[in-house]
Amino acid sequence: MKTPVLTSLLLLTGILFTAHAFGQFDTQATPIESISVKKGFKVELLFTVPKDRMGSWVNLCLDDKNRIIASDQFGGLYRFKAPAKGKLLEEKQIEKVPADIRAVNGLLWAFDSLYVAVNDYEKKMDSGVYRLTDSNGDDQLDRVEKLKTMHARGDHGVHALLLSPDKKSIYLITGNNTEPVQATRSRVPLDWGEDHLLPRMPDGRGHNRDRLAPGGIIYKISPDGKDWEIVSSGYRNIFDAGFNADGELFTYDADMEYDFNTPWYRPTRINHVTSGSMYGWRNGTGKRPEFYPDNLPAVLNIGPGSPTGVTFGYGANFPAKYQKAMFILDWSWGKIYAVHLKPDGGTYTGKKETFITGSPLPVTDAIIHPEDGSMYFAIGGRKVQSGLYRVSYVGKEKSNPVTVKPQINELASLRHKLENLHIGEHPDAVNVAWPHIDHPDRFIRWAALIAIQRLPVEKWANRALFEKNQGKRAYALLSLAKATGIDPYHRKKSDSPVNRKMGNKILQSLLKIDFQKLDPSEQLSMVRTYQVAMVRFGKPSKQTADQIVAQLDAHFPAKTYEMNWLLCETLAFLEAPSVAQKGIDLLNNATTQEEQMEYARSLRNLKTGWTNELRSQYFNWFQKAANYRGGASFTKFIEFIRNDAVASLSQKEQKTLAALLAKKAEIKSPAEVMAEAMAGRTFVKNWELEELSKISSNGLKERDFENGRKMFAAGGCFACHRFGNEGGMNGPDLTGSGGRYSPHDLLEQIIYPSKEINEQFVPTFVTLKNGQTLTGVVVNLSGDRVTLNTDLYNPNQRTNVQRKEVVSMGPSPVSPMPPGLLNMMKEDEVMDLLAYILSGGDTNHKFFSN
Repeated sequence: MKTPVLTSLLLLTGILFTAHAFGQFDTQATPIESISVKKGFKVELLFTVPKDRMGSWVNLCLDDKNRIIASDQFGGLYRFKAPAKGKLLEEKQIEKVPADIRAVNGLLWAFDSLYVAVNDYEKKMDSGVYRLTDSNGDDQLDRVEKLKTMHARGDHGVHALLLSPDKKSIYLITGNNTEPVQATRSRVPLDWGEDHLLPRMPDGRGHNRDRLAPGGIIYKISPDGKDWEIVSSGYRNIFDAGFNADGELFTYDADMEYDFNTPWYRPTRINHVTSGSMYGWRNGTGKRPEFYPDNLPAVLNIGPGSPTGVTFGYGANFPAKYQKAMFILDWSWGKIYAVHLKPDGGTYTGKKETFITGSPLPVTDAIIHPEDGSMYFAIGGRKVQSGLYRVSYVGKEKSNPVTVKPQINELASLRHKLENLHIGEHPDAVNVAWPHIDHPDRFIRWAALIAIQRLPVEKWANRALFEKNQGKRAYALLSLAKATGIDPYHRKKSDSPVNRKMGNKILQSLLKIDFQKLDPSEQLSMVRTYQVAMVRFGKPSKQTADQIVAQLDAHFPAKTYEMNWLLCETLAFLEAPSVAQKGIDLLNNATTQEEQMEYARSLRNLKTGWTNELRSQYFNWFQKAANYRGGASFTKFIEFIRNDAVASLSQKEQKTLAALLAKKAEIKSPAEVMAEAMAGRTFVKNWELEELSKISSNGLKERDFENGRKMFAAGGCFACHRFGNEGGMNGPDLTGSGGRYSPHDLLEQIIYPSKEINEQFVPTFVTLKNGQTLTGVVVNLSGDRVTLNTDLYNPNQRTNVQRKEVVSMGPSPVSPMPPGLLNMMKEDEVMDLLAYILSGGDTNHKFFSN
């Protein structure tokens, strides 16, 4: 909801007033003057880590004497006592741990030992899990025992260690660059696959092209390191996690920032690590969106960032709200969020607030110290300047320790009952789980399906194939396709006639389902089951394919983007005669670039049903898409889609379309692109807050949903704001606005954007020694290099500066969102826009009822 031209002017104005001097910026940790903290709290810089002697700290933990242990990402371990209130930490108070260990990315004191997870980029030591002990009682950790060698490379490797709530075992967090280990058992069925119906498109810049399912894994380990159990999978780069008072585990995962503004991009997010869960990371374009039934949704989407440490506030001398909060650390954007979780059915919902922010503030880990009730956090990683900080509460609210008791509701208890079936042998597991496989709560449904999917298929295959409840059948057949089909990327099962026969049985069973009798979730599962079955068992015969097309084509296009996503893919794979026309209509009418890109991707290999006019419309879209903006791989993905589309043309089509195919796209400035979005619109009036607020008090009835969505796009909102599964990531996610804002409050945010700026998206001003000034968001650091995104409209517009060249940095008091955005909209259009945003994009909301 901003134009880059106005944004640049506003930011340039603000730089004159807000920069904080850094002094010796290149040799000091970020000063507290450049750190903002929640009202009532105080941050102290206790220690600037001498980089040449102690490296860059990435992990913190407490030992059995409440001493802090810190790890250098490329070096060893250090131990020290927390300094007294009002005191700083001095280098002479820090001792080097003598154990011959390095590159520790995870620390845990448990069972009278220090457990460490090594992730050695430089391969000077085997990555894996080690145990450090005191060999002679002199209070020095000098004995090193390797419990398990693990193979990892670079980032996304072997990470955090956590003590289980019952204090009997250890959980290990690993990213998707860690090779899976041979586990004793697994709660996750070992039939994972990529499951792309259309040809795979790996990352456009070559990142991790060979990394396939299952992605990052969370293990449960015995104290002696001999028993390993897979608890959850499907993560990208989880670095840490934490247990809440209910004994539930939560982690903070990153998605691929190269994918900003593509349909497959997913924001960094909080995931509830339930037994047997799978969170859908797959290579390249294959990441599963939240609506896919074969993965679970996030508890809370956070936004762009680089997740590092996670800790709960239990034991902190903070107000009760923050003692119960989950604190998550974002390394690249320099944030610590307080996430407030609330039980919701079989899982949780959450709300975030910015707790601490700085620029740059590459936060790596945080702990709560039981002696003084303060939070200690470190900055560092990737050889950047490191430091240790303390956060104390100095406000007027009560901060007495609160007793936090487990609160397990009825649905969570049911989920736990079903999850007990994921371990060991349970003769009656099918009968216990089956009644719940169509439960409206996704987490209960998942627990029931996993309890069945892990069993020998002969115990439940016929029940799935002939289940009379068609909704249950749609869910059960998806599990059956995964349990019996062949993953073409991993080739875990033999391509036997028995397997191929099962594939046909699944398709025939699906064909007997009445699509219209299913609810929307069941419909999604049915179409996704077709996809997985055709991936794992191969393309069906022409007769069967024609039957599937006849069954699904009648419902395409659908009312929702999610269903159109699946139907367009599936019908294109089956070469349905009508999908070219219907797909192009959807492409032409789609409001956002994400939707358009998804339809273009689905149609790229289609060879039937085209006319010259449809082909021309399709390839003209690529001229338009050349001016779309996204992450670092965005333009390459557009190129890949176009290359595949060209390759699908016949020689005759190539000749007919030769001029269009040879045409060079006209690259426009961001301002020109935004002007096109508002083309045909003229100034209506200078809307005042009170006037619109009064209208909205009775005006949000019988609104026009489609027009509200159109206004959201016309105002440029999708360019910067996430809404549902679409939109940019350079402004706050507006999906949950209805739960945060009244119509008056939302109007105030739009009309007076600088009155209260979301701290997550405050730009940073950088003044260099040569007098040059830069404006942007700090998105990455490495050694002495700071990377800024200098055009919030274009996530891939980045500039690198050296810390030693920086004189000052500071936040802006001026919002990057310009005022006056509503002045080109009529009264009804403004009300439709408000209704669309406040409804969360729900067509069934009361705002739109007649």
